[in-house]
Amino acid sequence: MWEGLPRYRAGCVGFVVRRDEEEAEEEEFWVMGGYGEYRTVSRVVPADVFYRDAVVLGLKSGKWREVGDMWEEGERTKLGRVVAVDGDDGWAKEIFMLDCNEIFRYDFASNRWLKESSLRRKIPTNESCGFVAMNGELYVLTSAKPSMDISETRRPLKKRLTLEIQVYNPVKKKWRLLITNPPFHHPIDFKTAILCTIQI
Repeated sequence: MWEGLPRYRAGCVGFVVRRDEEEAEEEEFWVMGGYGEYRTVSRVVPADVFYRDAVVLGLKSGKWREVGDMWEEGERTKLGRVVAVDGDDGWAKEIFMLDCNEIFRYDFASNRWLKESSLRRKIPTNESCGFVAMNGELYVLTSAKPSMDISETRRPLKKRLTLEIQVYNPVKKKWRLLITNPPFHHPIDFKTAILCTIQI
């Protein structure tokens, strides 16, 4: 029977990796970031306390171990959007984070986030975006300004939703930009949207 999390945390991210330890290969479930306790501001307003550390569950032993802070005080307030890039065997191979307009790669050895690259097109801080990993690449999705549909000149012009996708290849260290018109007319909620491949 597995133990519960060492302490309560919400808003965290989890993934499973297969790690080569000194004695044997171990499958681990990692939990990063999130928040749990809260502090009061001016003794009145409650504010969440974001965790800078991670905890790891050994799937064979069923025991948790704590990993120290992943960044220094003042470096960032909380963990950004995190995705795992799968290897050929289906296990998480690389972990990446989108923090503002920068992409970081997690280094297991040093327990630090190392800068990997910067977005080619900056995203305003008040604009939402999606961050997913698929087929070994990182996708950053944003809703661009609506374009005008002039396919029917007899009808009134319609605004079409435009989806902008910045794609980064961590192996080639190269970016490419894709722009498309989704088949729906409402803004995309990137907190609940998913991205997948379709083969025909």
